Amino acid sequence: MLELLKNNPLLLLFLVSSLGFLLGRVRVAGFSLGVAAVLFVGLAFGAMDADLKIPEVVQRLGLVLFVYTIGLSSGAGFFRSFAQRGLRDNTMMLLVLLVIAGLLSVFRRVLGLEPSLAAGVFTGALTNTPALAGVAEALKGTPFENLPIIGYSVAYPMGVIAVMLLMYALERIWRIQMPEESQTAGFDQSGFSSLSLRVTNNTLVGQSITEIAALEAWHVILGRHRRGNSESIISPKTQLLLGDVITIIGTSDALNTVTARVGEAVAALESDRSNLDFRRMFISNPSVAGRSLAALQLPQRFGALITRVRRGDSEFLANKDTILELGDRVRVLCAPEAMPEVAKHLGDSYMRLSEIDVLSFGLGIALGLLLGTISIPLPGGGRFELGIAGGALIMGLLLGWRERFLGVLWQIPYSANLTLRQIGIVLFLAGVGTRSGFAFGQTVFSSLGLTLFVLGTILTVLAAFLLLFLAHKIFRVPFPIALGMVAGLQTQPALLAFANERAGNDLPNQGYATVYPLAMIAKIVLAQLLLWL
Repeated sequence: MLELLKNNPLLLLFLVSSLGFLLGRVRVAGFSLGVAAVLFVGLAFGAMDADLKIPEVVQRLGLVLFVYTIGLSSGAGFFRSFAQRGLRDNTMMLLVLLVIAGLLSVFRRVLGLEPSLAAGVFTGALTNTPALAGVAEALKGTPFENLPIIGYSVAYPMGVIAVMLLMYALERIWRIQMPEESQTAGFDQSGFSSLSLRVTNNTLVGQSITEIAALEAWHVILGRHRRGNSESIISPKTQLLLGDVITIIGTSDALNTVTARVGEAVAALESDRSNLDFRRMFISNPSVAGRSLAALQLPQRFGALITRVRRGDSEFLANKDTILELGDRVRVLCAPEAMPEVAKHLGDSYMRLSEIDVLSFGLGIALGLLLGTISIPLPGGGRFELGIAGGALIMGLLLGWRERFLGVLWQIPYSANLTLRQIGIVLFLAGVGTRSGFAFGQTVFSSLGLTLFVLGTILTVLAAFLLLFLAHKIFRVPFPIALGMVAGLQTQPALLAFANERAGNDLPNQGYATVYPLAMIAKIVLAQLLLWL
Protein backbone atom coordinates (compact mmCIF):
# COMPACT_ATOMS: atom_id res chain seq x y z
CA MET A 1 0.00 0.00 0.00
CA LEU A 2 2.81 2.42 0.88
CA GLU A 3 4.54 1.70 -2.42
CA LEU A 4 1.30 2.40 -4.28
CA LEU A 5 0.95 5.79 -2.55
CA LYS A 6 4.63 6.65 -3.16
CA ASN A 7 4.19 6.07 -6.88
CA ASN A 8 0.81 7.83 -7.10
CA PRO A 9 1.05 11.30 -5.51
CA LEU A 10 -2.40 12.26 -6.83
CA LEU A 11 -3.94 9.26 -5.08
CA LEU A 12 -2.10 10.28 -1.91
CA LEU A 13 -3.38 13.86 -2.27
CA PHE A 14 -7.03 12.91 -2.54
CA LEU A 15 -6.80 10.24 0.13
CA VAL A 16 -5.27 12.71 2.60
CA SER A 17 -7.81 15.38 1.66
CA SER A 18 -10.87 13.16 2.03
CA LEU A 19 -9.73 11.57 5.29
CA GLY A 20 -8.83 15.02 6.60
CA PHE A 21 -12.34 16.34 5.88
CA LEU A 22 -13.81 13.28 7.58
CA LEU A 23 -11.69 13.85 10.69
CA GLY A 24 -12.42 17.59 10.61
CA ARG A 25 -16.15 16.94 11.05
CA VAL A 26 -15.66 15.08 14.32
CA ARG A 27 -16.76 17.31 17.21
CA VAL A 28 -15.54 16.93 20.78
CA ALA A 29 -17.20 19.21 23.37
CA GLY A 30 -18.36 21.47 20.55
CA PHE A 31 -14.88 21.75 18.99
CA SER A 32 -13.71 20.39 15.66
CA LEU A 33 -10.49 20.82 13.69
CA GLY A 34 -12.31 21.66 10.45
CA VAL A 35 -10.11 21.91 7.39
CA ALA A 36 -6.96 21.99 9.58
CA ALA A 37 -7.47 18.24 10.08
CA VAL A 38 -6.08 17.77 6.54
CA LEU A 39 -2.70 18.89 7.90
CA PHE A 40 -2.73 16.33 10.69
CA VAL A 41 -3.77 13.50 8.38
CA GLY A 42 -0.95 14.55 6.04
CA LEU A 43 1.50 14.49 8.96
CA ALA A 44 0.31 10.99 9.90
CA PHE A 45 0.90 9.68 6.37
CA GLY A 46 4.22 11.46 6.05
CA ALA A 47 5.41 10.02 9.38
CA MET A 48 5.11 6.49 7.94
CA ASP A 49 7.82 6.99 5.35
CA ALA A 50 10.17 9.81 4.38
CA ASP A 51 9.31 9.30 0.69
CA LEU A 52 5.56 9.49 1.18
CA LYS A 53 4.92 13.10 0.11
CA ILE A 54 2.99 15.23 -2.35
CA PRO A 55 4.96 17.31 -4.92
CA GLU A 56 5.94 20.74 -3.68
CA VAL A 57 4.32 22.53 -6.63
CA VAL A 58 0.89 21.34 -5.40
CA GLN A 59 1.57 22.89 -1.99
CA ARG A 60 2.68 26.19 -3.49
CA LEU A 61 -0.26 26.38 -5.89
CA GLY A 62 -2.68 25.80 -3.02
CA LEU A 63 -1.06 28.51 -0.93
CA VAL A 64 -1.29 31.11 -3.69
CA LEU A 65 -4.95 30.34 -4.39
CA PHE A 66 -5.79 30.52 -0.69
CA VAL A 67 -4.15 33.81 0.24
CA TYR A 68 -5.02 35.64 -2.99
CA THR A 69 -8.73 34.86 -2.70
CA ILE A 70 -8.68 35.94 0.95
CA GLY A 71 -7.16 39.25 -0.12
CA LEU A 72 -9.74 39.80 -2.87
CA SER A 73 -12.66 39.25 -0.50
CA SER A 74 -11.20 41.26 2.40
CA GLY A 75 -9.65 44.24 0.61
CA ALA A 76 -12.61 46.61 0.52
CA GLY A 77 -13.61 46.00 4.14
CA PHE A 78 -10.01 46.24 5.34
CA PHE A 79 -9.33 49.71 3.95
CA ARG A 80 -12.84 50.95 4.76
CA SER A 81 -12.41 49.98 8.42
CA PHE A 82 -9.70 52.60 8.92
CA ALA A 83 -12.26 55.34 8.37
CA GLN A 84 -14.15 54.10 11.44
CA ARG A 85 -12.66 52.33 14.47
CA GLY A 86 -10.21 50.30 12.42
CA LEU A 87 -7.12 52.32 13.35
CA ARG A 88 -7.72 51.84 17.08
CA ASP A 89 -8.56 48.14 16.80
CA ASN A 90 -5.68 47.31 14.48
CA THR A 91 -3.25 49.23 16.69
CA MET A 92 -4.32 47.07 19.65
CA MET A 93 -3.93 43.94 17.57
CA LEU A 94 -0.45 44.92 16.32
CA LEU A 95 0.68 45.78 19.86
CA VAL A 96 -0.33 42.31 21.06
CA LEU A 97 1.47 40.61 18.17
CA LEU A 98 4.64 42.61 18.83
CA VAL A 99 4.55 41.66 22.53
CA ILE A 100 4.12 37.97 21.66
CA ALA A 101 6.91 38.05 19.08
CA GLY A 102 9.21 39.83 21.57
CA LEU A 103 8.49 37.31 24.34
CA LEU A 104 9.03 34.40 21.97
CA SER A 105 12.40 35.82 20.95
CA VAL A 106 13.40 35.86 24.64
CA PHE A 107 12.03 32.36 25.33
CA ARG A 108 13.87 31.02 22.30
CA ARG A 109 17.20 32.12 23.70
CA VAL A 110 16.44 30.89 27.20
CA LEU A 111 15.33 27.47 25.93
CA GLY A 112 18.01 27.23 23.24
CA LEU A 113 15.54 26.69 20.39
CA GLU A 114 16.38 27.01 16.71
CA PRO A 115 14.90 30.26 15.28
CA SER A 116 13.05 28.22 12.65
CA LEU A 117 11.35 26.14 15.36
CA ALA A 118 10.37 29.30 17.26
CA ALA A 119 8.93 30.83 14.10
CA GLY A 120 6.89 27.68 13.57
CA VAL A 121 5.56 27.84 17.14
CA PHE A 122 4.58 31.47 16.52
CA THR A 123 2.54 30.55 13.44
CA GLY A 124 0.93 27.57 15.20
CA ALA A 125 0.12 29.39 18.44
CA LEU A 126 -1.56 32.09 16.35
CA THR A 127 -3.02 29.53 13.88
CA ASN A 128 -1.79 31.22 10.73
CA THR A 129 -1.02 28.95 7.80
CA PRO A 130 0.13 31.68 5.34
CA ALA A 131 2.68 32.85 7.92
CA LEU A 132 3.96 29.29 8.17
CA ALA A 133 4.18 29.17 4.40
CA GLY A 134 6.16 32.41 4.35
CA VAL A 135 8.69 30.97 6.81
CA ALA A 136 8.92 27.70 4.89
CA GLU A 137 9.51 29.65 1.70
CA ALA A 138 12.26 31.68 3.35
CA LEU A 139 13.99 28.50 4.54
CA LYS A 140 13.55 26.56 1.31
CA GLY A 141 16.70 24.59 0.45
CA THR A 142 18.21 24.92 3.95
CA PRO A 143 18.61 22.15 6.58
CA PHE A 144 15.94 23.89 8.67
CA GLU A 145 13.09 23.95 6.16
CA ASN A 146 11.02 21.27 7.98
CA LEU A 147 11.45 22.66 11.51
CA PRO A 148 8.77 25.37 11.25
CA ILE A 149 6.19 22.72 10.32
CA ILE A 150 7.02 20.79 13.49
CA GLY A 151 6.61 23.87 15.69
CA TYR A 152 3.38 24.81 13.92
CA SER A 153 1.84 21.35 14.18
CA VAL A 154 2.59 20.95 17.89
CA ALA A 155 1.31 24.42 18.82
CA TYR A 156 -1.71 24.62 16.50
CA PRO A 157 -4.37 22.57 18.36
CA MET A 158 -4.14 24.67 21.53
CA GLY A 159 -4.14 27.76 19.34
CA VAL A 160 -7.83 26.98 18.87
CA ILE A 161 -8.84 25.03 21.97
CA ALA A 162 -7.13 27.28 24.53
CA VAL A 163 -8.69 30.42 23.05
CA MET A 164 -12.17 28.91 23.16
CA LEU A 165 -11.67 28.00 26.82
CA LEU A 166 -10.38 31.49 27.60
CA MET A 167 -13.33 33.16 25.85
CA TYR A 168 -15.75 31.08 27.88
CA ALA A 169 -13.85 31.60 31.15
CA LEU A 170 -13.59 35.39 30.82
CA GLU A 171 -17.27 35.62 29.92
CA ARG A 172 -18.01 34.01 33.28
CA ILE A 173 -15.29 35.74 35.32
CA TRP A 174 -16.17 39.20 33.99
CA ARG A 175 -19.90 38.39 34.33
CA ILE A 176 -20.67 39.35 30.76
CA GLN A 177 -24.35 39.72 29.84
CA MET A 178 -24.43 39.09 26.11
CA PRO A 179 -27.86 40.66 25.40
CA GLU A 180 -26.84 43.93 27.09
CA GLU A 181 -23.43 43.94 25.39
CA SER A 182 -25.06 43.30 22.02
CA GLN A 183 -27.54 46.11 22.55
CA THR A 184 -24.69 48.47 23.42
CA ALA A 185 -23.08 47.54 20.11
CA GLY A 186 -26.27 48.50 18.25
CA PHE A 187 -27.49 45.00 17.50
CA ASP A 188 -31.16 44.82 16.58
CA GLN A 189 -32.38 41.24 16.66
CA SER A 190 -35.43 42.03 14.59
CA GLY A 191 -33.39 42.44 11.40
CA PHE A 192 -34.76 44.38 8.42
CA SER A 193 -38.45 44.77 7.64
CA SER A 194 -40.63 47.09 5.58
CA LEU A 195 -43.38 49.42 6.79
CA SER A 196 -46.00 51.57 5.06
CA LEU A 197 -46.72 55.00 6.59
CA ARG A 198 -49.48 57.54 5.96
CA VAL A 199 -48.30 61.16 6.17
CA THR A 200 -50.18 62.97 8.96
CA ASN A 201 -47.56 65.52 10.02
CA ASN A 202 -48.52 68.98 8.66
CA THR A 203 -44.95 70.26 8.95
CA LEU A 204 -43.79 67.85 6.23
CA VAL A 205 -46.23 69.04 3.56
CA GLY A 206 -44.44 70.32 0.46
CA GLN A 207 -41.05 68.99 1.57
CA SER A 208 -38.83 66.44 -0.18
CA ILE A 209 -38.80 63.20 1.81
CA THR A 210 -35.28 62.34 0.63
CA GLU A 211 -33.97 65.68 1.90
CA ILE A 212 -35.67 65.12 5.25
CA ALA A 213 -34.19 61.63 5.49
CA ALA A 214 -30.67 62.94 4.76
CA LEU A 215 -31.03 65.88 7.17
CA GLU A 216 -32.26 63.72 10.04
CA ALA A 217 -29.91 60.82 9.24
CA TRP A 218 -32.57 58.16 8.91
CA HIS A 219 -30.93 54.74 8.42
CA VAL A 220 -33.70 53.45 6.19
CA ILE A 221 -34.40 52.84 2.53
CA LEU A 222 -37.20 54.93 1.00
CA GLY A 223 -39.23 52.74 -1.34
CA ARG A 224 -42.71 53.48 -2.72
CA HIS A 225 -44.84 56.60 -2.77
CA ARG A 226 -48.60 56.42 -3.31
CA ARG A 227 -50.95 59.37 -3.83
CA GLY A 228 -54.50 58.27 -4.54
CA ASN A 229 -54.27 55.59 -7.23
CA SER A 230 -50.90 56.79 -8.47
CA GLU A 231 -47.80 54.89 -7.28
CA SER A 232 -44.12 55.53 -7.97
CA ILE A 233 -40.63 55.05 -6.54
CA ILE A 234 -39.54 57.78 -4.14
CA SER A 235 -37.04 60.18 -5.73
CA PRO A 236 -35.47 63.50 -4.70
CA LYS A 237 -38.38 65.21 -6.47
CA THR A 238 -41.02 63.45 -4.33
CA GLN A 239 -42.77 66.05 -2.15
CA LEU A 240 -45.20 65.01 0.55
CA LEU A 241 -48.87 65.87 1.00
CA LEU A 242 -51.21 64.86 3.80
CA GLY A 243 -52.60 61.37 3.13
CA ASP A 244 -49.64 60.23 1.01
CA VAL A 245 -48.42 56.73 1.80
CA ILE A 246 -44.74 55.82 1.71
CA THR A 247 -42.89 52.55 2.34
CA ILE A 248 -39.62 52.40 4.25
CA ILE A 249 -37.19 49.53 4.99
CA GLY A 250 -34.92 49.27 8.01
CA THR A 251 -34.48 47.91 11.52
CA SER A 252 -37.31 48.16 14.02
CA ASP A 253 -35.65 51.06 15.88
CA ALA A 254 -35.12 52.99 12.64
CA LEU A 255 -38.71 52.35 11.54
CA ASN A 256 -40.03 53.60 14.87
CA THR A 257 -37.98 56.79 14.55
CA VAL A 258 -39.40 57.57 11.10
CA THR A 259 -42.95 56.66 12.13
CA ALA A 260 -42.87 59.13 15.01
CA ARG A 261 -41.84 61.88 12.57
CA VAL A 262 -44.04 61.08 9.56
CA GLY A 263 -47.37 59.69 10.66
CA GLU A 264 -49.06 56.33 11.19
CA ALA A 265 -48.57 52.77 10.00
CA VAL A 266 -51.04 51.40 7.44
CA ALA A 267 -51.53 48.19 5.48
CA ALA A 268 -48.51 47.23 3.38
CA LEU A 269 -48.42 48.58 -0.16
CA GLU A 270 -46.59 45.52 -1.40
CA SER A 271 -49.81 43.54 -1.46
CA ASP A 272 -50.58 45.33 -4.75
CA ARG A 273 -47.91 44.54 -7.35
CA SER A 274 -49.71 45.84 -10.44
CA ASN A 275 -47.93 49.23 -10.49
CA LEU A 276 -44.65 48.36 -8.79
CA ASP A 277 -43.21 44.88 -8.44
CA PHE A 278 -40.20 43.50 -6.57
CA ARG A 279 -37.83 40.63 -7.26
CA ARG A 280 -34.51 39.17 -6.18
CA MET A 281 -31.78 39.23 -8.84
CA PHE A 282 -28.18 38.02 -9.04
CA ILE A 283 -25.40 40.41 -10.01
CA SER A 284 -23.62 38.45 -12.75
CA ASN A 285 -22.87 41.18 -15.31
CA PRO A 286 -19.15 42.15 -15.02
CA SER A 287 -19.88 45.65 -16.32
CA VAL A 288 -22.15 46.27 -13.32
CA ALA A 289 -19.92 44.71 -10.64
CA GLY A 290 -17.38 46.99 -9.01
CA ARG A 291 -19.55 50.10 -9.50
CA SER A 292 -21.56 52.05 -6.97
CA LEU A 293 -25.34 52.29 -7.16
CA ALA A 294 -25.01 56.03 -7.72
CA ALA A 295 -22.87 55.38 -10.81
CA LEU A 296 -25.31 52.82 -12.20
CA GLN A 297 -28.21 55.36 -12.14
CA LEU A 298 -30.88 52.66 -12.05
CA PRO A 299 -33.71 55.05 -11.00
CA GLN A 300 -32.95 57.42 -13.88
CA ARG A 301 -32.47 54.72 -16.53
CA PHE A 302 -35.06 52.12 -15.55
CA GLY A 303 -37.14 53.65 -12.78
CA ALA A 304 -35.72 50.89 -10.56
CA LEU A 305 -34.51 50.89 -6.96
CA ILE A 306 -32.25 48.38 -5.20
CA THR A 307 -33.29 48.23 -1.55
CA ARG A 308 -31.30 45.35 -0.06
CA VAL A 309 -28.15 43.39 -0.87
CA ARG A 310 -27.46 39.83 0.23
CA ARG A 311 -23.76 38.90 0.10
CA GLY A 312 -22.99 35.41 1.26
CA ASP A 313 -24.96 34.93 4.47
CA SER A 314 -25.16 38.66 5.28
CA GLU A 315 -27.85 41.12 4.22
CA PHE A 316 -27.63 44.90 4.40
CA LEU A 317 -29.52 47.96 3.21
CA ALA A 318 -28.35 49.49 -0.05
CA ASN A 319 -27.42 53.15 -0.48
CA LYS A 320 -25.91 55.29 -3.21
CA ASP A 321 -22.37 54.36 -2.10
CA THR A 322 -22.98 50.59 -2.10
CA ILE A 323 -20.61 48.87 -4.53
CA LEU A 324 -22.07 45.74 -6.08
CA GLU A 325 -20.04 42.54 -6.33
CA LEU A 326 -20.39 39.49 -8.53
CA GLY A 327 -22.64 37.02 -6.75
CA ASP A 328 -24.63 39.63 -4.80
CA ARG A 329 -28.35 38.92 -4.65
CA VAL A 330 -30.23 42.22 -4.69
CA ARG A 331 -33.88 43.11 -4.12
CA VAL A 332 -35.13 45.25 -7.00
CA LEU A 333 -38.26 47.43 -6.98
CA CYS A 334 -39.58 48.72 -10.30
CA ALA A 335 -42.55 48.68 -12.70
CA PRO A 336 -43.43 45.14 -13.89
CA GLU A 337 -42.78 46.01 -17.52
CA ALA A 338 -39.25 47.25 -16.69
CA MET A 339 -38.29 44.09 -14.77
CA PRO A 340 -36.91 42.10 -17.78
CA GLU A 341 -34.74 45.04 -18.85
CA VAL A 342 -33.34 45.49 -15.33
CA ALA A 343 -32.66 41.75 -15.06
CA LYS A 344 -30.76 41.81 -18.36
CA HIS A 345 -28.70 44.79 -17.20
CA LEU A 346 -27.76 43.23 -13.85
CA GLY A 347 -27.20 39.79 -15.39
CA ASP A 348 -29.37 37.68 -13.10
CA SER A 349 -27.64 34.48 -14.23
CA TYR A 350 -26.78 31.93 -11.57
CA MET A 351 -24.78 29.85 -14.06
CA ARG A 352 -22.41 32.72 -14.87
CA LEU A 353 -21.56 33.03 -11.18
CA SER A 354 -19.65 29.75 -11.38
CA GLU A 355 -17.30 31.28 -13.98
CA ILE A 356 -14.23 33.41 -13.36
CA ASP A 357 -12.32 35.76 -15.64
CA VAL A 358 -9.10 33.77 -15.99
CA LEU A 359 -7.32 36.78 -17.51
CA SER A 360 -7.83 39.09 -14.50
CA PHE A 361 -7.48 36.26 -11.96
CA GLY A 362 -4.23 34.99 -13.44
CA LEU A 363 -2.83 38.48 -13.92
CA GLY A 364 -3.60 39.42 -10.33
CA ILE A 365 -1.80 36.36 -8.99
CA ALA A 366 1.17 37.01 -11.32
CA LEU A 367 1.47 40.56 -9.97
CA GLY A 368 1.35 39.18 -6.41
CA LEU A 369 4.10 36.67 -7.14
CA LEU A 370 6.27 39.43 -8.61
CA LEU A 371 5.66 41.57 -5.52
CA GLY A 372 6.73 38.65 -3.34
CA THR A 373 10.13 38.43 -5.06
CA ILE A 374 11.15 41.96 -4.05
CA SER A 375 14.04 41.60 -1.60
CA ILE A 376 14.50 44.10 1.25
CA PRO A 377 17.90 44.29 3.08
CA LEU A 378 17.78 43.85 6.87
CA PRO A 379 20.26 45.07 9.49
CA GLY A 380 22.95 42.47 10.07
CA GLY A 381 23.15 41.30 6.48
CA GLY A 382 19.89 39.38 6.15
CA ARG A 383 17.22 40.00 3.56
CA PHE A 384 13.43 39.95 3.79
CA GLU A 385 10.93 38.95 1.12
CA LEU A 386 7.18 38.77 1.31
CA GLY A 387 7.37 35.53 -0.60
CA ILE A 388 4.55 34.00 -2.57
CA ALA A 389 2.19 34.10 0.43
CA GLY A 390 2.73 37.72 1.43
CA GLY A 391 2.94 39.03 -2.13
CA ALA A 392 -0.25 37.32 -3.24
CA LEU A 393 -2.11 38.44 -0.10
CA ILE A 394 -1.14 42.10 -0.36
CA MET A 395 -1.88 42.22 -4.09
CA GLY A 396 -5.24 40.57 -3.42
CA LEU A 397 -6.04 43.19 -0.77
CA LEU A 398 -5.13 46.06 -3.09
CA LEU A 399 -7.07 44.71 -6.06
CA GLY A 400 -10.00 43.72 -3.84
CA TRP A 401 -10.07 47.27 -2.52
CA ARG A 402 -9.94 48.89 -5.95
CA GLU A 403 -12.29 46.22 -7.42
CA ARG A 404 -12.17 47.82 -10.86
CA PHE A 405 -8.79 49.25 -11.90
CA LEU A 406 -7.19 50.02 -15.28
CA GLY A 407 -10.43 48.96 -16.92
CA VAL A 408 -10.19 45.46 -15.43
CA LEU A 409 -12.67 43.94 -12.98
CA TRP A 410 -10.54 42.11 -10.42
CA GLN A 411 -13.45 40.62 -8.50
CA ILE A 412 -14.50 37.03 -8.87
CA PRO A 413 -17.95 35.71 -7.89
CA TYR A 414 -18.43 35.17 -4.16
CA SER A 415 -19.16 31.45 -4.53
CA ALA A 416 -16.19 30.93 -6.83
CA ASN A 417 -13.95 32.75 -4.35
CA LEU A 418 -15.00 30.42 -1.53
CA THR A 419 -14.52 27.34 -3.71
CA LEU A 420 -11.03 28.34 -4.86
CA ARG A 421 -10.10 29.29 -1.29
CA GLN A 422 -11.13 25.88 0.03
CA ILE A 423 -9.33 24.03 -2.76
CA GLY A 424 -6.24 26.13 -2.12
CA ILE A 425 -6.04 25.49 1.61
CA VAL A 426 -6.63 21.74 1.13
CA LEU A 427 -3.83 21.49 -1.44
CA PHE A 428 -1.46 23.41 0.80
CA LEU A 429 -2.24 21.53 4.02
CA ALA A 430 -2.05 18.13 2.33
CA GLY A 431 1.27 19.03 0.72
CA VAL A 432 2.92 20.60 3.75
CA GLY A 433 1.68 17.79 6.02
CA THR A 434 3.03 14.90 3.97
CA ARG A 435 6.34 16.65 3.26
CA SER A 436 6.97 17.33 6.97
CA GLY A 437 5.36 14.30 8.53
CA PHE A 438 8.52 12.19 8.93
CA ALA A 439 10.39 14.89 10.86
CA PHE A 440 7.25 15.65 12.88
CA GLY A 441 6.84 12.00 13.91
CA GLN A 442 10.37 11.91 15.28
CA THR A 443 9.83 15.06 17.39
CA VAL A 444 6.26 15.32 18.64
CA PHE A 445 6.52 12.82 21.52
CA SER A 446 9.98 13.89 22.64
CA SER A 447 10.92 16.32 25.41
CA LEU A 448 11.33 18.95 22.69
CA GLY A 449 7.77 18.33 21.54
CA LEU A 450 6.47 18.89 25.09
CA THR A 451 8.48 22.10 25.35
CA LEU A 452 7.03 23.43 22.10
CA PHE A 453 3.50 22.45 23.18
CA VAL A 454 3.73 24.31 26.51
CA LEU A 455 5.40 27.32 24.91
CA GLY A 456 2.75 27.55 22.20
CA THR A 457 -0.09 27.29 24.73
CA ILE A 458 1.38 30.09 26.86
CA LEU A 459 1.73 32.38 23.86
CA THR A 460 -1.80 31.59 22.65
CA VAL A 461 -3.47 32.32 25.99
CA LEU A 462 -1.43 35.45 26.58
CA ALA A 463 -2.22 36.90 23.14
CA ALA A 464 -5.95 36.29 23.47
CA PHE A 465 -6.11 37.62 27.03
CA LEU A 466 -4.15 40.78 26.24
CA LEU A 467 -6.37 41.68 23.31
CA LEU A 468 -9.62 40.94 25.17
CA PHE A 469 -8.44 42.98 28.17
CA LEU A 470 -7.33 45.94 26.06
CA ALA A 471 -10.43 45.93 23.89
CA HIS A 472 -13.15 45.29 26.48
CA LYS A 473 -11.73 46.62 29.73
CA ILE A 474 -9.62 49.55 28.52
CA PHE A 475 -11.38 50.75 25.35
CA ARG A 476 -14.88 49.49 26.25
CA VAL A 477 -15.39 47.55 23.04
CA PRO A 478 -18.59 45.48 23.41
CA PHE A 479 -17.65 41.93 24.36
CA PRO A 480 -19.13 40.22 21.24
CA ILE A 481 -17.07 42.49 18.96
CA ALA A 482 -13.99 41.96 21.14
CA LEU A 483 -14.44 38.19 20.75
CA GLY A 484 -14.47 38.71 16.98
CA MET A 485 -11.24 40.71 17.24
CA VAL A 486 -9.58 37.78 19.02
CA ALA A 487 -10.77 35.42 16.27
CA GLY A 488 -9.33 37.88 13.75
CA LEU A 489 -6.06 38.09 15.67
CA GLN A 490 -5.85 34.30 15.40
CA THR A 491 -7.13 34.48 11.77
CA GLN A 492 -9.21 31.48 12.78
CA PRO A 493 -12.71 30.87 11.35
CA ALA A 494 -13.40 28.17 13.97
CA LEU A 495 -12.99 30.78 16.71
CA LEU A 496 -15.28 33.17 14.85
CA ALA A 497 -17.97 30.49 14.71
CA PHE A 498 -17.54 29.88 18.44
CA ALA A 499 -17.73 33.63 19.16
CA ASN A 500 -20.93 33.96 17.11
CA GLU A 501 -22.40 31.04 19.04
CA ARG A 502 -21.54 32.61 22.40
CA ALA A 503 -22.87 36.03 21.32
CA GLY A 504 -26.06 34.63 19.84
CA ASN A 505 -25.69 36.98 16.85
CA ASP A 506 -23.18 37.98 14.15
CA LEU A 507 -21.64 40.99 15.93
CA PRO A 508 -18.27 39.18 16.27
CA ASN A 509 -18.03 39.35 12.47
CA GLN A 510 -17.45 43.11 12.76
CA GLY A 511 -14.37 42.71 14.96
CA TYR A 512 -13.09 39.80 12.89
CA ALA A 513 -13.31 41.63 9.57
CA THR A 514 -11.65 44.75 11.01
CA VAL A 515 -8.41 43.14 12.18
CA TYR A 516 -8.20 39.96 10.10
CA PRO A 517 -6.39 41.28 6.97
CA LEU A 518 -3.73 43.27 8.83
CA ALA A 519 -3.26 40.42 11.33
CA MET A 520 -2.60 38.11 8.39
CA ILE A 521 0.04 40.44 6.92
CA ALA A 522 1.64 41.23 10.29
CA LYS A 523 2.04 37.56 11.20
CA ILE A 524 3.59 36.76 7.82
CA VAL A 525 6.15 39.53 8.38
CA LEU A 526 6.81 38.85 12.09
CA ALA A 527 7.20 35.10 11.58
CA GLN A 528 9.98 35.71 9.08
CA LEU A 529 11.60 38.38 11.25
CA LEU A 530 11.77 35.83 14.08
CA LEU A 531 14.27 33.91 11.94
CA TRP A 532 16.68 36.80 12.47
CA LEU A 533 15.79 38.03 15.97
